[in-house]
This record gives sequence, structure tokens and C-alpha cells, in this order.
Amino acid sequence: MTVSLYDRLGGYDAIALFATQLVDQAKADDLLGRIWAHSGEDRDARALQMLINYLVRETGGQMYYTGRDMALAHAGMGITDVDWTRFLEIVVSVAGELGVEAQEGGEVMAFLDSLKSDIVTSS
Repeated sequence: MTVSLYDRLGGYDAIALFATQLVDQAKADDLLGRIWAHSGEDRDARALQMLINYLVRETGGQMYYTGRDMALAHAGMGITDVDWTRFLEIVVSVAGELGVEAQEGGEVMAFLDSLKSDIVTSS
């Protein structure tokens, strides 16, 4: 029996912690913070929950994701290759802080790489 990435990452609580720390660090980042500069707490909380739901579903957990696809969700945000690189640096940092193993980290990075063309919209 194959164990899902969701289970290998530690389930819902671990993914929720990862997503929360990732978003908190990205919001505080000098480069990426602009993405959240004009959003309210309610919008931010909803976006975080949607991210958690998405990650749970995409890693094999039992979660219904009601959000938009990645291209539509990020349209008009002007996310650049430089932004993407910085985001991935934060992902790696948070994963390291949380003790994500190399195999699972590699799977997460491969998954993120598959999303890049839908998220990065300008150079």
C-alpha cells in the first residue's frame, strides 16, 4: 500500500502549520509583502484556509477545495520569476524548520514547479 504525501507530511495539522508559517513569512518579506499590502484580515484568513484546503487535497488528503484554479487565482498579481524564486526560498526554509524529509520536500518542490506557469505571469 502506498502512503500518500499527505500522510507522510503529517496530515492536516502539519500542512496547516506549514501553510500558516509560509504565508506569515511571505507577508513579512520585503519583496513578497506587497502581495498582501492592501488586503484585510478576513480576506487573508480566507485565502490561508483555501491554501490549506488546496494543499491537503493535492497531497492526497480528504479535503474539498472550492477555490479557483491557480491561473485564475493569481491573474493580475504581477508575480515575477524573482518573486517565484524568493517564494521557493521561503518554502525551503519553512520546510527545513518543520523537519520535512528530503523525499517529501522533493515531491513538494516538483508539485510547486508544475504550478509555476500558472502563477508567474511576468518576467
